[in-house]
Amino acid sequence: MKGKVVCFGELLLRLGAPGRQLLLQSPVLDVHVGGAEANVAVSLARFGHDARMVGAVADNALGEAALGELRRHRVDTAGVLGVPGRMGLYFLTPGAIQRPSEVLYDRADSAFARSGGGRHDWPALLRGADWLHVSGVTPALGQQAADGTLAAVRAARSAGVKVSFDGNFRPKLWEAWGGDAPSILRGLMSEADVLFASHRDLQVVLGLEFPQATPQERFAAGAAAAFNAFPHLDRMAATVRVQRSVDHHALSAITALRDGALHTTPAYEVSPIVDRIGTGDAFAAGVLHGDLTGMSAADALHFGVAAACLKHSLPGDFNLVGVADVQAFLSENSLDVKR
Repeated sequence: MKGKVVCFGELLLRLGAPGRQLLLQSPVLDVHVGGAEANVAVSLARFGHDARMVGAVADNALGEAALGELRRHRVDTAGVLGVPGRMGLYFLTPGAIQRPSEVLYDRADSAFARSGGGRHDWPALLRGADWLHVSGVTPALGQQAADGTLAAVRAARSAGVKVSFDGNFRPKLWEAWGGDAPSILRGLMSEADVLFASHRDLQVVLGLEFPQATPQERFAAGAAAAFNAFPHLDRMAATVRVQRSVDHHALSAITALRDGALHTTPAYEVSPIVDRIGTGDAFAAGVLHGDLTGMSAADALHFGVAAACLKHSLPGDFNLVGVADVQAFLSENSLDVKR
């Protein structure tokens, strides 16, 4: 089964120190194209779905290169405008052993932020779509971007297209312009059918505390509060990550449904980690793939966490595995060489 998903957000260039070096420890930077929503679009395209990116990039060689990278992975970029301005950047210092990775944003006044993601014919762009996917990164870029994100989700709701929202709370971005994160994120979450978020996101948005003893109990309490606050919400899902070191994590996932059902997955040991960036987006894409192909909520959750585990093995923001790779992980979890 094949679905159609529209993703709205900013395309970025990631400039990372090679290997495990500090930034500019040597005068070399590795370049990758990424961005939360673009990561989801690429993953869904690799799973065989029609994925469309909507937004704005700098009208220059950098913007065109970013769009070319998306097109290389079969993502439709006709809804991405070229506008005056600069590309949003972020710099990554990869972690090692007990030294965590660090992200340095350089996104202020980007072409996307200045234009609010561009003006788009949403009824046309959403025609025939099953889902619109957005995240909390986009409204964190400034008031224009926040207004553009809200316009997108309201257009989807009006068109009968389901809304997928990933909390992705980025305090550094909100603090840069003094944005009212709780109010803006609450308005977006109120339009969502599926919410990728943890209890920590709900603490920010709803101003509640979740003092329960275990991560599962805190998630369940957060989900109950979300269902009470957001009338369209049918499902909330999140990964549960135990960090044994920077290079070794245990990853599982949990989802709650409005009818009270709660599903969890086994924990998978992920080590050594090649690249953690984009793993949450790989999870979201896996869950959406499950919905688009008629999986049960439990099976979609399991597919999503398997996709996220595999993303840890790939450098860059994009999860380049296909459905067969995820199915092999779930059915065999084998380390044998494929011949």
